[in-house]
Amino acid sequence: MRTLTYGLFIALLITWVACKDDDDNTPVFEYHAHIYQPDESNKQMGDTIPIHLEFESHTGEIVHQINVQIFNATTHAVVYDQPLDSHVNSPVSYEFEDSIILSAANGFSEGDWVIQAKVWGETDGEQEEVESVNFHIHK
Repeated sequence: MRTLTYGLFIALLITWVACKDDDDNTPVFEYHAHIYQPDESNKQMGDTIPIHLEFESHTGEIVHQINVQIFNATTHAVVYDQPLDSHVNSPVSYEFEDSIILSAANGFSEGDWVIQAKVWGETDGEQEEVESVNFHIHK
């Protein structure tokens, strides 16, 4: 009787392990966004600032989607929102470079500003990582 009980227990255990969902196939991206420019140094209205970022997966996975925004730290008014298509689908890392003139025509004014970089997987918010740098614009 004891052998039969152990046999049933072993059979149930094997069935449970065999039918268990395999979570090991879910990719782990461990994304990071490096904001190289602009830095935290003070800026002047009329300056042309470089925008240089690198998005990467520390696990070697694909960098699926990115977004770069510059917004007013007080009002949260967004004056820069790129790229137009967030899906970059780049192996391991993706570099983003641009530049912008700090002018009223581009929505800038004197005050505190934030550049924010987001990187995430195939679906919205999937393993999303957000980095930001604050800077000040003088007249």
